[in-house]
Amino acid sequence: MPAIHDCADPASLLAGVRAARTAVAAGRSIVIPTDTVYGIAADAFSHEAVAGLLAAKGRDRGSPPPVLVADRAMASALAEQVPAELEPLLDAHWPGPLTVILRAQSSLSWDLGDTGGTVALRVPDHVIAIELLRETGPLAVSSANLHGQPAPTLAAQAVEMLGESVSVVLDAGPVGSGAQPGEQNGSTILDCSSPGVFRIVRQGVLPREQIADVLGDLLVDG
Repeated sequence: MPAIHDCADPASLLAGVRAARTAVAAGRSIVIPTDTVYGIAADAFSHEAVAGLLAAKGRDRGSPPPVLVADRAMASALAEQVPAELEPLLDAHWPGPLTVILRAQSSLSWDLGDTGGTVALRVPDHVIAIELLRETGPLAVSSANLHGQPAPTLAAQAVEMLGESVSVVLDAGPVGSGAQPGEQNGSTILDCSSPGVFRIVRQGVLPREQIADVLGDLLVDG
């Protein structure tokens, strides 16, 4: 079983973040809390680590994981360009439950799967995730569940599904809020990879109305 660290205890939190950083550097997968759900995370720049993440979930290269970053500066280093129309949304919802798909920098040495030259980026609104990201750099992160199962809001749920495929678990108690029963409890994913066109490809806890208020007619039906 993975090493589970209770983040409510300062000593355990410190040890957990150190263990998580070491595991990521070694190419292993870990479980981390975010503001929406628990995620399975791995080094975004390690092909083997990303392949291990996808295998743990029962997914293949056709389902490339998003990348979590600590801040806008880290995101800008990974994206070819951030559209000016998107800036107000990022001001309002980064950190937060908004994932944006952008054209990736062509010079990056990584392999997230069949991305078509794009990358899905998010700054999570969770202090532990941010702290870890500042130490590790960008992490490939997907919800910490087996493919087809509900995304976990408790660390124990993630451990039950993923077991020994992860080596470290940062348990921060219950996470996520804003989703109604039966609704997607992850982030809302907005495709911004085509100039002047924005499309929601997964409706999550950030309502469409809040995105439409900013983008207006630039937001097209998915």
